[in-house]
Amino acid sequence: MSTPRVPDVTVTVIVHNDAGRLPRAVRSVCRQTHHDLEVVISDDHSTDDTPRVARELTAADPRVRYLRLPENSGGCSAPRNRALEIARAPYLMFLDSDDELPEGAVAALLAAHREREIDFAMGAVRRIRVDTGRRSTWMPHLVGERRTLDGIKDDPRLFFEHLATSKMYARAFLDRHALRFPEGIHYEDQLFSAQAYCLAKRFTIVPEPVYLWYIAPYARSEAASISNQRHLMANVRDRIHVQRLIDAFLVESGHAALREDKDHKFLKHDFRMYAGDLPYRDEEWLAAFADEMNPYLDTLSPGAYARLPRAERVVLQLLRDRRLPEARLAARGLGYGVAPRRTTADTEGRVYWGDRVPGTVAARRELDLTELEPDTRPFSGAPFRHEITGIARVPGAGACVELTVRTYDPALRLPVGPQRASLLISPGRRRLTVPFRLDPVRPGVFEGAVRLDLGEARLPLSGFAGARHPLVRLTGGGQSNQALLLAPLDFPALTARVPYRSGAAPHEVTIEPEGHNPGRLQVRWEPVGLTGIVRPAAARLARPRLRSAGRLVAGALR
Repeated sequence: MSTPRVPDVTVTVIVHNDAGRLPRAVRSVCRQTHHDLEVVISDDHSTDDTPRVARELTAADPRVRYLRLPENSGGCSAPRNRALEIARAPYLMFLDSDDELPEGAVAALLAAHREREIDFAMGAVRRIRVDTGRRSTWMPHLVGERRTLDGIKDDPRLFFEHLATSKMYARAFLDRHALRFPEGIHYEDQLFSAQAYCLAKRFTIVPEPVYLWYIAPYARSEAASISNQRHLMANVRDRIHVQRLIDAFLVESGHAALREDKDHKFLKHDFRMYAGDLPYRDEEWLAAFADEMNPYLDTLSPGAYARLPRAERVVLQLLRDRRLPEARLAARGLGYGVAPRRTTADTEGRVYWGDRVPGTVAARRELDLTELEPDTRPFSGAPFRHEITGIARVPGAGACVELTVRTYDPALRLPVGPQRASLLISPGRRRLTVPFRLDPVRPGVFEGAVRLDLGEARLPLSGFAGARHPLVRLTGGGQSNQALLLAPLDFPALTARVPYRSGAAPHEVTIEPEGHNPGRLQVRWEPVGLTGIVRPAAARLARPRLRSAGRLVAGALR
């Protein structure tokens, strides 16, 4: 009996109750430009139609094999490890059933292995938003050029690229170190990748895309992936547990010097994801989060904190000081330059976040905003905070709302007295500008009312489909300052039909809180009726290639 030919590469596709997307993943492997490979479908005991679909895929291509675990493991590690036991190739890759491999992925990574002796090769990951189709590259600064490194010490930033699926491993490397995915825990990729980085003597990075990662950032809680289930306290505990395992491994493997780099990655990536969610959490959740997170934060390198932007350091310190409502307020400004409601100066003129000078040396260091020059920077970049404190629909006025806006001026940049302000929103090229007045409430706080009638917005002739976030503009000293407008996080969406152009271009307009990130006021337009039919066709005609084709046809008919 002849021995089956050994393929060059084994690609393991792990799946659990994903019969609908499994064929797309497997076919993306089967259509690789490098054909000498095998596919192992490793099924974590699915209870849907996955077994039937998997058997159909094996029948359609002799390179596809099917492995079914006797019981569900609840994670990614066990199905990967069981597939490793039966994989026949000297090089191994991993794919999740909801993702794909681009056609040249296997060829690009295998070429790197054949070029020189390395322990693994890795490439670029393309992230694809399932809601918008928008594409981006994961950690592009790390994979932008071809290079071979003699271990992680050559570029510790690679701790940020912790995906096991973006790499092709030499089977001999994994076996030599008995390197397998840790079972019974989540975030197994982070530990596995940290171990691989530290144990590898040499690895190669190629700039070609080798993985298509489909992202559903706002999936329902019950449908969200493990990494998107940040609302669960078990998720927080799992992430911290993995970090402690990585910390222990760094010491045991002689890589303790990399601890600051790994801690920086945790603060900048892992903690940052939770920080963006803090405004949407209640007091009970925040207290439990602090209980879980703070003991681990206390073990991290001070140098890792020092490498963060000031806004992130503020959120971390407020959490560590258990100033939880203030941590929630600070988190609403992350990445958007939103000012605090108040700042406080000490006797030496140093400016701190909040309504008091911090009581400890550590807190004063982390909450110090002096370097941001809030009271001396140009007015266009001065820190302000605009919040909606009241929102009400104007009866009988369609998509018209009355907003009560409170503006915080913590650095006291605005002169005493009423202030001129405008609300700006641009659905298309033409901006709707609504002036209003802000009256002083107390030093550093102003409040005013503005009526926003979206029926007055001038839409493009083809209509407009999309979301916009109004800005508040202040003027002073011949300069203007534009900043985002924070909405209440829980007001119900207000929807109205607006008959733009005397009913010739009707749209459905919705006013709502953004629902993620800082929670800006959001306005959505959706064409309806004939406008909703005509606009997609007009958009297709507006594409550059079709416009060029149209010009060529027109020229030929002259």
